[in-house]
Amino acid sequence: MKAVIFGTGDIAQIAAYYFERDRVAEVVAFTVDSAYLPDPSRFEGRPVVAFEDLTVSHPPSEFALFIALSYSSMNRVREQKYLAAINHGYRLLSYVSPDCTYRSQFEPGLNCFIFEDNTVQPFVQIGNNVTLWSGNHIGHHSVIEDHVFVSSHVVISGHCTIGSHSFLGVNSTVAHGVSVAGGTLLGAGAVLTKNSEPNAVYVPARSVKLEKTSDQIEM
Repeated sequence: MKAVIFGTGDIAQIAAYYFERDRVAEVVAFTVDSAYLPDPSRFEGRPVVAFEDLTVSHPPSEFALFIALSYSSMNRVREQKYLAAINHGYRLLSYVSPDCTYRSQFEPGLNCFIFEDNTVQPFVQIGNNVTLWSGNHIGHHSVIEDHVFVSSHVVISGHCTIGSHSFLGVNSTVAHGVSVAGGTLLGAGAVLTKNSEPNAVYVPARSVKLEKTSDQIEM
């Protein structure tokens, strides 16, 4: 299968690496909006095509597409390009690392990227356009809705719901049965034990610097 990746940043570079390493697809080109075309128009040794011209240079009847964008604007930038790709008729690829422990009987949706060392337990349902960076635990019977970004070493306990357009920071935790409302931002290390409010931001207490130095502490 031949594919085009939307983006020319770190995530696009990483996606191309994984796709080819694990033989998911042959990445033949990258694409961005014409206003962001690099000069010269190449990335990772491949051409970069204006997205406005992509259906002509790489028609959806012959090429798949992956939207390799981050969580900017609470995943809404990635959502916009995801919807545009669907409207153009492209098949959107999803990737599940062979080094992920994926035990759910439900396949993830479109344009998902699930890195290594994720544990996805039985009865988990993952929607469209979801990124699970490395090392997360997704507990049994949980639901991750569309357009969500889960960073690394996040714990989502069983029977949780992660609402659309949410972002879960590194080492954050969602307790058993908790619903994360749409648009929620959990900062790094945040622990959520009750249902969140839509578009709310939750951050943990900051670390406090002691007056003692490390050589004065007995360990």
